[in-house]
Amino acid sequence: MDYFIKADCLRLSQTLFCGQCFRFKETGEGLFSGVAGNRTVNLRQEKDGITLLDAEESDIAYWENYFCADMDYGAIMGDFSKDKTLAAACENPGIRVLRQEPFETLISFIISQNNNIKRITGIVERLCEGFGEHLANGGYAFPTAQRLAALTAEDLAPLRAGFRARYIIDGAQKVASGQVDLEEICRLPADEGRQKLMEIVGVGTKVADCVLLFGCGKWEVVPKDVWIKRIIAAYYPDGFPACMEKYGGIAQQYLFDYARRGGVV
Repeated sequence: MDYFIKADCLRLSQTLFCGQCFRFKETGEGLFSGVAGNRTVNLRQEKDGITLLDAEESDIAYWENYFCADMDYGAIMGDFSKDKTLAAACENPGIRVLRQEPFETLISFIISQNNNIKRITGIVERLCEGFGEHLANGGYAFPTAQRLAALTAEDLAPLRAGFRARYIIDGAQKVASGQVDLEEICRLPADEGRQKLMEIVGVGTKVADCVLLFGCGKWEVVPKDVWIKRIIAAYYPDGFPACMEKYGGIAQQYLFDYARRGGVV
């Protein structure tokens, strides 16, 4: 069945390829396909939302949650407009921060270190094809922590992940053993969750914050890469404005996108 999800400020071309997820492809004009949460999906862009094409009824609630259909992005953009720089960054809003699965987010952002979106996407794709379950509707599930924990860095050599291979293994082993409990981390305050995530070899503040934002839905967390640090130095040396307090991670995505397009710094 086809199912329409009403969602303001959601442009799939911006949301799916802004660097927060890595398992979607554009298949035609306004058409996209991908895998998340061990579910495959085909999507069509609509004026005020998206349509799930040939979707299973049992999957609808998952995709509504994934695309945060319950959040009023119009109101969030209205708050952001109180700041001059953010207002410019959000002039044509189209990015929604997704609610992703925490383990997939963790491994994806371990892979993202010192990497670009194209290479990250390729490594994630090879990881899933090599070690993920083949799905009935096509594509591959993201490998479980238990599956990856049983591997060695040498097993991951075909991924061409370089130094990140041992970080992937360490992260999988610590999650599989329960030493790093992602469900608990998502319940903890951000500062405590960040410290627990950083017990994984190769996970620093930025990767931990990406997991908290994209995998745990902690909208206030602001991952800081070189672009965001430049923006802070140029526009917010005394700290972010009050309008960012609750949704700083969402604001970060708009500022990052705006900076990459040459809008600031």
